[in-house]
Amino acid sequence: MTWFVSTLKSYPEISIFLALGIGYWIGGKSFKGFSLGAVTSTLLVAIVLGILGVKISPNVKSVFFLMFLFAVGYGVGPQFVRGIAKDGLPQALFAVIMALLSLGAAVAAAMMAGYDLGSAAGLFAGSQTISASMGLATDAINRLGRSPQETQALLDAMPIAYAVTYIFGTVGSAIILAQIGPKLLGIDLVAACKEYEKMLGESGGGGGATKWYEFEVRAYSVAPQSPFIGKSVGEIEAGTQEGVRAYVERIRRDGAIIEADRNTVIEAGDVVAIGGKRDQLIARLGPSGREVEDAELLDIKVEGVDIYISNKAVDGKRLEELARLPGARGVFLKRIRRGPTETLIPILPGTQLYRGDVITVVGRSQDITATAKQVGYVDRPTNITDVAFVSLAITVGALIGSIVINIRGVPITLSTAGGALIAGIVFGWFRAIHPTFGRIPEPTLWFMNSVGLNVFIAVVGISAGPGFVAGLQKLGISLFLWGIFATAVPLLVGMFLAKYVFRFHPALVLGICAGSRTTTAALGMVCEAAKSQVPGLGYTVTYAVGNTLLTIWGMVVIMILS
Repeated sequence: MTWFVSTLKSYPEISIFLALGIGYWIGGKSFKGFSLGAVTSTLLVAIVLGILGVKISPNVKSVFFLMFLFAVGYGVGPQFVRGIAKDGLPQALFAVIMALLSLGAAVAAAMMAGYDLGSAAGLFAGSQTISASMGLATDAINRLGRSPQETQALLDAMPIAYAVTYIFGTVGSAIILAQIGPKLLGIDLVAACKEYEKMLGESGGGGGATKWYEFEVRAYSVAPQSPFIGKSVGEIEAGTQEGVRAYVERIRRDGAIIEADRNTVIEAGDVVAIGGKRDQLIARLGPSGREVEDAELLDIKVEGVDIYISNKAVDGKRLEELARLPGARGVFLKRIRRGPTETLIPILPGTQLYRGDVITVVGRSQDITATAKQVGYVDRPTNITDVAFVSLAITVGALIGSIVINIRGVPITLSTAGGALIAGIVFGWFRAIHPTFGRIPEPTLWFMNSVGLNVFIAVVGISAGPGFVAGLQKLGISLFLWGIFATAVPLLVGMFLAKYVFRFHPALVLGICAGSRTTTAALGMVCEAAKSQVPGLGYTVTYAVGNTLLTIWGMVVIMILS
């Protein structure tokens, strides 16, 4: 043990990887649905290593924190701008109010309890489960001009308060929103979501969320008396009843296989390969159609790919509108993901698509290519990151954030961290419009988000280790109780505002509240209780706005209380 401790002290970089390794391992475990998560677990492990006397250069956490904040901004950019500028404005405004409530509750708790600045910042970060705010709080504390000893004491107090309040911040938020919320508001979540699905085009019977993407290719022979003989493929496909989507993909004629298009004319004796929803295929050809086995004809190159929505003409359009476009021929929608948390959006006729969404579609390669040209571009898997773009964007943001403006002797600045966050939002939004540069694949974005934050947290924990036990003994149970106050009050007030003041649909209220507080765990529990993905429709815009403001509030807490 002596050798191990002395080695960590001599090579402190090892301790970072040790904290990450054990932290991610513990954070991945769950007990009856509850998990500490990687951030809290990494912090606790790092504190133990800090108690052993390991010291880390603060420059390490600064580098990784800039990377993390840029990734956060890049991910929320499209939803943030859309929420501020377009039809998400009521949700964005609610997220601003919820962020102010969260700030007010934490500041009030810190003032009533008489906590120092570091404890107040940690209380805010833990009770609102916004780990990133500690980075901006750290910058703000370092700029106060206090003695090195006093500054370090404040910085050491921050992770203590965070660790104590985070547990209820996570678990309590989920319980309040998913279990207490529906009872307080008198909402029948299941019924409300079914009602909302009907508003979006659900026809009943539980099939509305799937009827748009079940895809199958089958072969039928055209009988001599078929009414479709002599008609073009385009005429046949246009003459079907509303809501039916099926397409003639290929034709076997006189032993040869023909690739069909809208102008191909059907002849007697043809065997046609039709792609579409399986229970609509027989109705497609009427009673004169007879299903046959033809392996070669059915050997159609079908793929499932992701398409990144970037076309302004598509933004805000309903699926039922898009399905009628010529470019949608032969393509079936399987999944819609929205926002940095990749929230799953229900697939219903009235569901709207927005720039920045990623849709998964299936169909023939040529049909998918045609669709992608109309709505965006095919987001094929790649492991290449535009590192030049990422580095220069962070540089520009950090340089702007480093500017300090003195107003009546008070230094006002975004800080380099805040600048990196804003740069991420701007460039993330710009890429949603012009997706030809600045690509960051999802695995890389996850790495920047998760590992960037946790390296920062590990360094914070190691630095705070020596004073952790004394601080916990000093604050203890009172800190935990004040954390409950700071977590619960904004959520309870926010739920009533969402329903009775903003008058959001009951199916969206709790998802909107979860997004405003950036609590993904609560959204999962709400969707599970609702037996629907509909609450996720209220999550993405509010998450983007809430995540940005709550992060910046870390600096604001220090400015208010100092």
